[in-house]
Amino acid sequence: MRVLVGMSGGVDSSVAASLLKEAGHDVIGVTMSIWDRTRHYSPSLRKDACFSPHEEEDIAEAKSVCALLGIPHHVIDCSAEYKKMVLENFKSEYLAGRTPNPCVKCNATIKFGVLPRSAAAQGIEFDKFATGHYARLSFSEDLQRYRLRRAVDLKKDQSYFIYRLSQEQLSKILLPLGDFDKDTVRGIARKYGLKVSEKPDSQDFYTGDINDILEQKPRLGNFVDKNGRVLGHHNGIWNFTIGQRRGLGISADRPLYVLGLDKEKNEVLVGYAEEGMKCALSAVDLVWQSVAPLTERTPVRVKVRSAQNPVPAEFEPDGSGCTVRFFENQKAIAPGQSVVFYDDDDFVLGGGIISGTKDVD
Repeated sequence: MRVLVGMSGGVDSSVAASLLKEAGHDVIGVTMSIWDRTRHYSPSLRKDACFSPHEEEDIAEAKSVCALLGIPHHVIDCSAEYKKMVLENFKSEYLAGRTPNPCVKCNATIKFGVLPRSAAAQGIEFDKFATGHYARLSFSEDLQRYRLRRAVDLKKDQSYFIYRLSQEQLSKILLPLGDFDKDTVRGIARKYGLKVSEKPDSQDFYTGDINDILEQKPRLGNFVDKNGRVLGHHNGIWNFTIGQRRGLGISADRPLYVLGLDKEKNEVLVGYAEEGMKCALSAVDLVWQSVAPLTERTPVRVKVRSAQNPVPAEFEPDGSGCTVRFFENQKAIAPGQSVVFYDDDDFVLGGGIISGTKDVD
């Protein structure tokens, strides 16, 4: 089989390519270029980010790995599409007082969309597209559906980030690392003599000042508590996210957290940790993977952020969206982020974009 492998220059995608080649597949490496060279960004940015001026170093490392493996390597410029589909969405969501997840957006539209389509349009022939994501993929004959499942290494599981892939996308991909833990992957990299075997993982979407992307001038607003009392001032709600504790600059007897963002008033609601607990959320823009759309109340396990273990909840359809009620109250739920539904066997049922939350009574 002819497999196109998305190569980031990191250890995971490099090992994915190595395993596929060892399995006898005809492997081709491809790296997407997404950095916007037309704009000015923070002068000193760390390398451990997806959107970074250091991507030329990552491309060089991917090319070096491909040379070592004896496979061709291509670079495809996806920067225009990335700017339109990911960065503009990121900007509009933040300015609306929501907290988007650019990695979820990028995976569904760019990495598993624009990149393989552009490769095919440039005459690169392949049967499947593979990446180094930690998630498992299978096909259910009974359901006649492709099914994503959490990775064996639950600490590295990335099913949350790729839950929006469609059945058509899932039918065309391979995820070779789903059954491995990270230590094993690094060991495989050392066995193949890959210089990237100890390269640190990317930690952030962007490590510079968020205003590099948002392009907003400071706008004076208030920090307020639940009683409307002004506790301090800030320079724009887009500088904050739900659950944030650091950088508020407000003195209090106990740590304060961001509980809410009001776009119209340019206010940041802050309070103690217990004041931010939620008993339910609403979500829209639902997508489904392992099952057809749920049409009745159903017990599920959900994640409202990537690093969280799934927690028990009840799904209830509500028109084009849904309500999710938790059995145990949850903290730091941010509208704009994703809620992903799992079953008891760790299969991804589907998910959606959080549109609102309900306080504990």
